[in-house]
Amino acid sequence: MPNTTNTSPEPPHQTQTTLAKSDLNLVWLDCEMSGLLPDRDRLLEIAVIVTSPDLSIRVEGPVLVIHQSDAVLSKMDAWNRGTHGKSGLIEKVKASSLTEEQAQDALITFIKQFVSKGSSPMCGNTIGQDRRFLNKYMPKLEAWFHYRNLDVSTLKELARRWKPDVFNAFKKAQKHTALADVHESIDEMLHYKKHFLNLN
Repeated sequence: MPNTTNTSPEPPHQTQTTLAKSDLNLVWLDCEMSGLLPDRDRLLEIAVIVTSPDLSIRVEGPVLVIHQSDAVLSKMDAWNRGTHGKSGLIEKVKASSLTEEQAQDALITFIKQFVSKGSSPMCGNTIGQDRRFLNKYMPKLEAWFHYRNLDVSTLKELARRWKPDVFNAFKKAQKHTALADVHESIDEMLHYKKHFLNLN
């Protein structure tokens, strides 16, 4: 289970293997990509977590590494080469035989155990960027979500302006692996829920 660096007093997250199906459950995801432009860059890794509506229960889905060609990987800039090289993701991508379509089908199979199609917004941090890549490379998965997004970065930007102490109290671990980043997004939402929205 990944750890996060968080100066807020939230307890460490706990994952479970079961959660009753409900259209109020939330589906969180994070993608690691070879760059920022869907027209030239590709998906490398994707992870999904389903939570209860109050975020108290987390069920981890599959963490999938997608094969990409050397031609795709050679187009990465220095930041992506360094980040994904340090995490070991580049070697995992080279070793993987999983296609985007296979990953898409596996994720839908997992998600539909917990929510109906079109019920959950796509949840995460700067999730619009992930959605752009899914729209291009995993359109069936993108279409499984409601058209709305639940973006933690909205609360982050409001806290930066309206409650800087709350904004500064949450420190990210910057691991840049998909599963760790999903957990961190949920942790950050819990931080804002308690300290910014004043909901316990």
